[in-house]
This record gives sequence, C-alpha cells and structure tokens, in this order.
Amino acid sequence: MLNEANGKVHSKKAIEAMDLGEEDADFAAMFEASVKDEKSGGFAEGVIVSIKDDEDGILVDVGKKQEGLLWKSEITDENGELLFKEGDKITVAITGYRNERPALSYKKALRAKKVDTFLENYKEGEDLLIDGVIIGKNKGGYIVEGKDAYDGVEFFLPKSQAYMKDTPSTIGKKVQAQVIKVDKAAKSIVISRKVLIEAEREKKKEVIDALLASDDVVEGTIKKITSYGMFVDIGGVDGLVHYSEISYKGPVNPSKLYSEGEVVPVKAIKYDEEKRHLSLSIKAAMEDPWADLKDQLEVGDAVRVQVSNIEPYGAFVDLGNDIEGFLHVSEVSWDKNIKHPKDYITIDEEIDVEIVEIDFDKRKLRVSLKNVLPKPFETFLHEYRVGDIVKGKVATITNFGAFIKIGNIDGLLHNEDVSWDRSIKCKDAFAEGDEVEVKIIKIDREKEKISLSKKELEESPIDKFAKTHKNGDIVKATIRDKKEFGIFVKLDDGVDALIRLEDLGEKKEDELEIGEEIEAAIVFIDTEKDRIRLSVKRVAKIREKADLEEYNDDSKSTLGDILKDQLKK
Repeated sequence: MLNEANGKVHSKKAIEAMDLGEEDADFAAMFEASVKDEKSGGFAEGVIVSIKDDEDGILVDVGKKQEGLLWKSEITDENGELLFKEGDKITVAITGYRNERPALSYKKALRAKKVDTFLENYKEGEDLLIDGVIIGKNKGGYIVEGKDAYDGVEFFLPKSQAYMKDTPSTIGKKVQAQVIKVDKAAKSIVISRKVLIEAEREKKKEVIDALLASDDVVEGTIKKITSYGMFVDIGGVDGLVHYSEISYKGPVNPSKLYSEGEVVPVKAIKYDEEKRHLSLSIKAAMEDPWADLKDQLEVGDAVRVQVSNIEPYGAFVDLGNDIEGFLHVSEVSWDKNIKHPKDYITIDEEIDVEIVEIDFDKRKLRVSLKNVLPKPFETFLHEYRVGDIVKGKVATITNFGAFIKIGNIDGLLHNEDVSWDRSIKCKDAFAEGDEVEVKIIKIDREKEKISLSKKELEESPIDKFAKTHKNGDIVKATIRDKKEFGIFVKLDDGVDALIRLEDLGEKKEDELEIGEEIEAAIVFIDTEKDRIRLSVKRVAKIREKADLEEYNDDSKSTLGDILKDQLKK
C-alpha cells in the first residue's frame, strides 16, 4: 500500500507487474533524446581561456584543439558573481555545436554528476519516492528535477506514467512520483505518478468498502467547511458531509456549528463510483431523536419551543433534541393580513404552539401559534352586539365594498351600506388606513362574518320623507326604471318608490316612458325596510272621496240653515 503524504512507495513487484505499454519500452532512449542531440559530445574537462566583461560568452578549451562557448549565466551565483576565473579548470557538458564550435553547459554537467552520484548509491530493487519540479519536456514525456534529498538530479517521467494534461502551465509544476526503472549504463532514471495515484485510489477504495460494509461510526477530521457542507478526512480518505446530513433539524449552516480541524463522528452512507465521491453523515452517527418522539407527542399537543429562524413564508422552531418544526406564516396569527412573521415573533423567543401535523417517516412537524391564542371572533362576540356603533380602520377596499378592522376582526361595509346616495361607493369615500365610525348590523356566527353600515348613522331620506308625508297623499313622481313587476319612480325628496303593475290603473306600462312624470298616491311608507309604495289608480278614488266629503259638507251647511230659519218662525 502507498500513501503520498507519508512517503510510502509501491512495491517493486507491483511495479514490474504493471503494463507500461509499448510507448515506454525504451526509457533510456527517451531520456537520452531529452538531454542530447546528434552532435552532442558528452562531457569534457576544460580550461577557461577567456572571460570578457563586455561579452556574455566565455571560451573554454575542451581539448582536441577545440574552444567551446559557455554562457556567463552558467557560472554565475545568485548574487551575480562569477564562480570561476580565467585558467580555472571546469567540467562541462557538450550539448551541441554552433558554427562548428561546441556549445557547453556547466549546469548540465553538474546535474549529470548528481545523476552519477544517484546511480552509484542506488541499490537494485530499492523503492524510492521523488519530489520534484517539471523543467522540460519532449515527445516522450517530461524532465523532472529532484528536490530535497535528490536536489538537482534529473528524472524522466513518460507521458503514459504522468497522469496529467499537457498544458502551458505544466513546466514548473510540482510532482511526486516513484522510481520505477534505473538504467545505469544509459544513465537514465524513469519515474511514475501513475503508480502512486493508482495505489492511492486502491487504498481509498479499500477504506471506503470497509466503511460501507461495516456501517460503523468512525471519527474524522474536518478539513474544509463550505456553504454546502464539510469535507472530512477519514484515514486519508476525504468524504463530504452535506449540510442536510449534519442535523436532524434539517439543512444547517456548518460554519455556525463546527471549525476546521475539529474531530467529528461520521458514518459512510454512499459512494459514487463514477465521480469517486464519498458521502458521509453526522446525523446518521447519532441516535435518531424522532424514534422517541412517537411515544411523547401527538397532533393537538401544546409545546413550548424556541424560534430559531424567520423567513417571509414562516418560521422554524426548535423543540430541543435536534428536532425542528415549521410554523407557516398563515399559522402565526389570526390576522389575515399578516405581511411577515417578524412582525409578531423574534429569533430566540420562546413561544407556546400547538402541533398540527407530524410525519414520522418524512421527519416533518408543523405547528400553529394562532391555535393557542384567543380566537378573535369569539372575543368579538363577548365585546360587541348587533346595533353597536364602533370605530375601525379601513383595511382593504374592493369593488364591492371595504373591510373595516375592528380590534382583530374585519367587518364588511358593503357599497350599498356606505351612504343613502346609491351612487357613492366605498372607493369614492375612503382610503386604506382611514378611521371610520360604523354600525354593526349583522353577525353571522356560523360563517364568522360581520356586516357593517355607515349610512344607518345618518337619517335616511325615507325618514325625512315620512315626517312630511303620510299614506293617501298624492305626489308627483318621475319614472326611473321599468321592471316586469312594476315601475320604479323617483320622488322630489330624492327617495325611490315602487308602483306595481296592478296599481297603474288605466295607464299601460308600455305607454309609459322613462323620465315621464306621473301622479300617484302613497299606499304605505315603511321606514324600517326603507320602502315606499305608490298607486296611480288610487288617485281617482282619493279625489272622488275628497269631492264627496266636500259635497257633503256643503249639503249639511244648507240643510242647517233651512232648519234654523224654520225654528225662528
């Protein structure tokens, strides 16, 4: 087994068993291709013959009557100081030829020397783990320069063993790999990332399979906390605890409950082979509080809870023991016009609620606050009666009227009850928030509805009319509307009256015109129901009676005079 972090490496036997493919058949040839070309001359012991301040090139005598060119940067330290002077001996690598002059490299010679040292100390079959940086590449793979214990040693990483995409940022990339082939004769050292990665995956798979098979609760260390959950390390394997798997309350903010580096109990619940994602759960590692709840709570119970979160659509309440209930906005208050729960409750406030629903399978619980509060309609019935005159505020205006808030109850002021003038509607008379005085004219206990009137606070036109008129009076009226059952007319005092068809007498309905003025007698005035009935045919009878009474009066006066005269005689 292998763990990249603690420096273990894959066994020699396992490496030899790997299928490296035809591409890696000759690692030595690949490595040689990366460090020399056809004209390279290997290495030479030379003497510096010329160093000029105004020139970047340094001439080095490499024997065979040849002077090679070495750049100053090859023998300059980090402070810009030259490490050699004219006449000094120096070991260089012949990397090629420019204009028949050998091209030299001191640094490459140093690296070659380090490779020689590595090869001298290498023991056949030894497993070595290398940390390094990619410094070059060719068609076959990458040149990796070792660090730390293998500082400066060049290794060859074939592409088939690299397990990485070739991008512009590949050069300079830090890598860790295992030595898989050493050819001392060719002076090549081949390394592989593939060996480490596949070994690591195999180890993780063994750990994951063991976790899923055992169903045991294990301890893990929180490595990283995000908005959607926490990454937890279990024996070198990272798994995700989604925020919905932290608490039985439901989704929570992990940063409010935990810190990176903290040790937590977890249980493996799922593994996605394709994505290589291990899912962990903290709540599955704890006792299920819902299991005990079945014997403790039922619908209708009143419990004390603490408000833990408030949203526009409702609030979440904490029952303790990691159990959370939901208080919908409609269950916060009897007020039907509630805009936001925060207007009625606050976070951390303790309130009494009634349980209205429990689903143990889905682990859902709904509660109601308004169910434990006095019902506004019942309170209203104790305080008010039909006929009471009260003050309220206009809560809502509609096409058919307005809702007036009286305490915690809305009563309806219908358009026909706002004024004796039927042309006036609530929307013409009020604005939301206006204070108005109204009379309670009806209370429907079954439907819990209250009817209000404003016009009843004023003297009605019929009441005024009744003070100056009586049954039998003949009045003039203007035809306002014609119906199947009669004619509606308007009197001079602004009140309406009805003439039934049978009371039209000799007049024919189809001969009458809207707006036409007619005479009619008052049949009755009902001030309680605001009704007046007229009759056209009764006009003639009333006038006949009046004429007869007048005639009788005249007759009685003449007979009296005759008797008086006779008595005098």
